[in-house]
Amino acid sequence: MKSPAAPPARRARPGHGRATLSDVAAVAEVTKITVSRYLREPAVVAEATAERIRAALAETGYVPNRQAGQLASGRSRIVAALIPNLAHSIFGETVQGLSVGLQAAGMELLLASTGYSPEREEEQLRTVLGWAPAAIVVTGRHHSDGARRLLADAHAAGTPVIEMWDHHPEERTPFAQVGFDHGQVGRAMARHLLDAGHRRLAYLDSGVATDFRAHERGAAFVAEVRRARGHASVLTAATGDPFDAGRQAYDRLGAGDAMPSAIACANDHIACGVLMQARSRGVVVPRQLALLGFGDFPIGRQLEPALSTVRPPSHAIGEATAQALVTALAAGAPARGSALAWQLIARASTAR
Repeated sequence: MKSPAAPPARRARPGHGRATLSDVAAVAEVTKITVSRYLREPAVVAEATAERIRAALAETGYVPNRQAGQLASGRSRIVAALIPNLAHSIFGETVQGLSVGLQAAGMELLLASTGYSPEREEEQLRTVLGWAPAAIVVTGRHHSDGARRLLADAHAAGTPVIEMWDHHPEERTPFAQVGFDHGQVGRAMARHLLDAGHRRLAYLDSGVATDFRAHERGAAFVAEVRRARGHASVLTAATGDPFDAGRQAYDRLGAGDAMPSAIACANDHIACGVLMQARSRGVVVPRQLALLGFGDFPIGRQLEPALSTVRPPSHAIGEATAQALVTALAAGAPARGSALAWQLIARASTAR
């Protein structure tokens, strides 16, 4: 008795073996044009048809060839964004807002971390420009000469360029800026502490030499304190873990008349380190030492006393940047910048 014949082997796909648009269309029982339309604009396809296409995509494992689509249309769907630090929650919120806004317009984000290095930013710009992105997003307005030339060339060629987290229209930069003036924040931080009666103040700056926005807040803070005839000093935090840096900085503040009665910090994590070290030394916050941070990180709200801080529009910066790029690309015009609002939040750590 003959054994039953084995089922015919599944025919291998030609080429690289990846699922094709035809495979998806066959499984979903629709035309390739319908699948292609769904991939470009899902909302224009009837929901019942879209559900079949989604199931077919999952079954076949189809991955769109974006590079081929770009060659056919002559237009990239990728936006390149260079961020100082992807581990920092402030920039994480910005990336989330940027990514969601771009995805809604059918665009995707190509992300790179500069590590606050202008040289690294320049190298990354050379790399991402080789992919002909639809637009370029950088963080801040301080760049190496080479990076600035690359951005200027891209801008002149019609590629929208946006500098996030800064807004200085008075400098007449050729690039759109979406963010706020960090000097204004520094002055407001000083004013908050001065209005609480403090006259001997300190600014605990970032230990990262190229954290230009933190340095700008510090310079404005010191200038405002001195304008009010107060005493202002600047300490630089160590690099590395910011909580440890804050603890170490507290032990370098001095004692007696040299000890400030209020400290503004470059970010909340450093401020939390100062707060924890002060409490471990028996210092009562805010009666003996007032503390003010920047960033409104969740941990600052959980400490005792809760940390006063400045809440930047982190997520809104990403959203506004995405909207500015989508609008510029649709119009074939340069991107337009915008100034966004920040908020100083007074909590127990600076109470009178």
